[in-house]
This record gives sequence, C-alpha cells and structure tokens, in this order.
Amino acid sequence: MMLVEKMINLPFDLTSLHEAYAAGLSPIAVVDQVFARIEAAEDPGIFIHLADRSAVTAAANSLGVFDPETRPLWGIPFAVKDNIDVAGIPTTAACPDYSYQPEADATVVALLKAAGALVVGKTNLDQFATGLVGVRSPYPIPRNAIDSILVPGGSSSGSAVAVARGIVSFALGTDTAGSGRIPAGLNNIVGLKPTVGAVSTTGVVPACRTLDCVSVFAPTVDDAYAVFQIAARPDPADPYSKDIATVPLSVRPPNLRVGVPAEADRRFFGDEDMRYGYEAALVQLNSLGCELVEIPFNDFYATADLLYQGAWVAERYAAIADFIVAYEASLYPVTRQIICGGRDLSAVDAFKGFYALQTMKAKLRSVIGSVDLLGVPTAPTHYTVEAVLADPIVTNSRLGTYTNFVNLLDMCGIAVPTSTRRDGLPMSVTLLAPAGRDALVASLARDIQVTMA
Repeated sequence: MMLVEKMINLPFDLTSLHEAYAAGLSPIAVVDQVFARIEAAEDPGIFIHLADRSAVTAAANSLGVFDPETRPLWGIPFAVKDNIDVAGIPTTAACPDYSYQPEADATVVALLKAAGALVVGKTNLDQFATGLVGVRSPYPIPRNAIDSILVPGGSSSGSAVAVARGIVSFALGTDTAGSGRIPAGLNNIVGLKPTVGAVSTTGVVPACRTLDCVSVFAPTVDDAYAVFQIAARPDPADPYSKDIATVPLSVRPPNLRVGVPAEADRRFFGDEDMRYGYEAALVQLNSLGCELVEIPFNDFYATADLLYQGAWVAERYAAIADFIVAYEASLYPVTRQIICGGRDLSAVDAFKGFYALQTMKAKLRSVIGSVDLLGVPTAPTHYTVEAVLADPIVTNSRLGTYTNFVNLLDMCGIAVPTSTRRDGLPMSVTLLAPAGRDALVASLARDIQVTMA
C-alpha cells in the first residue's frame, strides 16, 4: 500500500525519477503509473493517440540496468506533439484525413529514445500548428491544467497539459509563433523555445518551415534544458539545421541588463491582474541583480504583425498545398480561413514581406544589442474557451503579442512561471536573447524558478 501511495505522489521530474530508479524502482512501475495518470485525468483532449502499452513496457524492459551516465533520460516518460513523427504511431497534425503512418522517428524523437526516454503518446494541437489557443482541433479541447474554463493555449496544447498534469516528465511541442511558450505560461510550466535550427525538424510536419522550432515543455528549467542539450544536434537531413553550442547551465553573468517594454508600450488588453503580475515579476528580476532597461516596443509589435501577412501565410499554404487541393473541406474552419489566405498571395507579396522584415531587423538591431536579453510577459491575458470560440481571430492574435516576433528576429527564449496573480491564475515571463544564447536565458530562468520554490 505504501509503495502504491508513493508511486501516485511521485514527482516525474528527472531528478526525482532517477533517484527513485537508483533506489530500485522499476521503469515498468512508472509506465503503469503513466497510464494510470492518463486514466485519472479524465481528459480525452490531451492525447490523440496513445502508444501501445505493451510496446512501452517492452521498451522499458529493454533499458537494462539503470545507467543515467550512458542514457541520461533512462526510463523518463515523455509525450510528443502530433505533428512530430513517432514510428508506429500515426501522425495526424490534428487532421484525421491527413493521417499517415511514419516508418521512422523524427530525428529529435530518435535522439531522445537513444538517451533512454519512453514515448507514451501523441498529443493534441491546434490543427497544423496554426494557432495559440488550443481549441482549433476536431478532437476534444484539452482542459487547462489550472482552470478548465480557460483555453490551454496552443498550438502545443496537449503537450503542455500532459506535463502540467504530471502525466509525463516532459513533452515535445513546436514553436513558430509562440506555441512552445503560450501553453507553458497558461499552464504554469516551463517552455523552452530554442534557437531556430538548433533542434532538427526532420520528421516534423512543417508550419512555416523557415521559422519552425521543436520546443520542450517541462516542470523545471533544469529538465527542459537537459532535454534540449540531448536534442540539439546538427542534422544533415535538415537543410535548416544549425550547429548550436549547448553548453552546460552555469552561474549566470552578474549585472545583466534586461530590456523590458516601456511602460507606455505594454499591452494587456484590460487585464490589470496580468499587468500587476508582470510588475511583480520585474521586481523579482531586480531583486536578482538585473538592471531593468525600458525599451520602445512598438517596432516589435509591428514585426509580430508580419507573421500573418504575405510571405509567412503563403509559407503555411505551401507546407500543405497538395493536401488542401484534395481535402480542403477537411480543415478546421478557422485553420482553413487562415492558411488558405495564402493561396492568392504572389511572389511579389512574399518579397514585400521579406523587405519589411529586413527593415524591422535593421531598426531593432541596436535596441536588442543595447541589453543582454529581454524579459516580456509570456501572454498578455488569460482567455476563456467561450471567449476564444466567440472571437477566434482577435483573441489568438492578442495572445501572440509577445511571441509572434521572436522567430522572425531569430531569437531564442524560455517561458518560466514567476508568481500567482492576484486572482490566483499563473503569471509567467519569457526571457529572450539573440540566436545561440540559449544557455543565457535558461540560466536566468532557473534563478527565477529557484526564488519561487
């Protein structure tokens, strides 16, 4: 009885699981607990497909003697967003008619399996990774882990909820416009969005192929970064892959200059609790020795607006153009409205977008270079499912206020919980820095999380 109680309450962070394994816990018992937690969650919206339980058990059995040195993710259960291939489990991108059976794992999944991790299922998402709300799916909507009337955030909705509910130790998402950060912030967990190209997208259904990232959800910064270190490898099969140094997390540099939106430029769309929560987070950053530097933010917002104009809407259409020609009616209505908007755009429109982005990059280069990193709200507000379904475009756009510009400007980032708002909902900030500085943002995020413990 005591063992059962311990398993039910066992945290699934990497340290706790590895300590339990070192003390003799069987990975089979953890697999059993994962499936028990899935059943107990009573949320059919989290997973689109579960792995065959006997196959997961066999994979756990095949791990052999506990060896975290050779396999740093030995026995660690994880979930995969259902636009990332896992051999033996269908990939749907939340569109049943798009479903196919991959013969091989995505590169990132293969790397994590080789490190000893165990895939337990494929998670729900905003269809074709188009959205930040988590409700644009023909499958049931995953329930926000904090308050079920709120949206879970998207597009990586199921992955974030699976971690927040303690079902898995970590989960893979994708992040083109904020999909690895918004669901983390709305469910009170960590969301790491790496430098574009650091993690291979071979075996990932593209949204905007030039901007797509595989992201990591985890309960702690240390866990998210540990997964990132294993996953970030150059991949000759991915023409957008980059060799990004994944240095170990160390003590962050003292006296960091953190750029924050000028007070007059901050956007919370009437959510004073979020404004209050962000101001409290700034006090927290200041207490950690950071120098807060207010910077003008309207050009960041203007850059964000480009993502759903011209070039990058056309790129979303190009990603699944052949499927749309044959199966347009299969698309979720809002998804169809957005992606098919790229059908009538021309090469001229695309180049206009490229020129506009280059102009914004030039304008923002000195602003970004004037600080060590940026610290912004992860989301400007929390929305109810009812509000999003009533106004799907505007609410989604607002959720991307502080995320849509990031990949366009080639920045890395990590969303980290900072506090509880006055109304009890979670508060989260996202730390951002130019490409390649993943360790810098994670080191400060870790210090933020430690002060919250």
